[in-house]
Amino acid sequence: MWEAAARLGYAPSAAARALRTGRSDIVLGVLPDWPIHHVLGRLIQQLTHAFAEHQLTFLVHSSAQPARPLREVWKALTPAAVLALNRFPESEAEAMRAVGIEVVMTMHGASSQDGHAPPAAPLVSEEPIGALQARHLAASHRRLGYAYPDLPRLDVLAQPRLDGVRQVCEERGLPEPVVRSVPLELDGATEAVKAWLAADPPVTGVCAFNDDIAMAVLLGAQALGLDVPGDLAVIGVDDIPSSALLRPSLTTVVRDTDTLARGLARRVVDALDGKATLTARIEDPLGIEHRDST
Repeated sequence: MWEAAARLGYAPSAAARALRTGRSDIVLGVLPDWPIHHVLGRLIQQLTHAFAEHQLTFLVHSSAQPARPLREVWKALTPAAVLALNRFPESEAEAMRAVGIEVVMTMHGASSQDGHAPPAAPLVSEEPIGALQARHLAASHRRLGYAYPDLPRLDVLAQPRLDGVRQVCEERGLPEPVVRSVPLELDGATEAVKAWLAADPPVTGVCAFNDDIAMAVLLGAQALGLDVPGDLAVIGVDDIPSSALLRPSLTTVVRDTDTLARGLARRVVDALDGKATLTARIEDPLGIEHRDST
């Protein structure tokens, strides 16, 4: 029977399966208006695989404008669950739950701007990333800088990472880190490096928001004839493929996105199975790929 079905190209009806099980097999992932570069793309792919292991289909909706309003999307799809990587109003989450859709807020909790519940504690925290960068540099540098992205929509990631750097500086008795916005172009990056050199005392180690920003810092330092890491050490985040090809190669924080994806998928599956909601953070293993820039 199954061989005949395969020859005929038979596929089970999603609508019939939803009637039988009482829910659809779709998990809607709500993405922030972030650039979908290497790391976010990898996380989406790994979430797709992780949900497939639970016979669930992961679909994504980007909040980048001009996107359809989220309410229109979830009403059209009627997913079993929504996995939100960004904030949206609690009233929206309540409307989803009212029709039986499980809602799991991941990175940054739920918005309280509409007067409803206060933001939940994030299931995935960005502060440990900045703290790990700062601890790596603080072993041999007495003044740190932070290379902040010049895209305001990334504040929700960049600010907690900067907070992690600040916390380590305070713990180690170091001065407040010197924060400079670094665009992805040479002149702006060079000006940021000049500002770090002019600080009192001067910055000798820079924690960058991610590898792209770290590369801009490296190019700015080289444009000024500086030695990296002798005059200025730089550490990034994400371990994108090109980070190992730079000269000097880039030291970077590595995030185990596969473990992260599996943890997020498990949290959604537990919610669908009616298990007690857990508030503990998702396991998010971090490490450092130590290369020549520090």
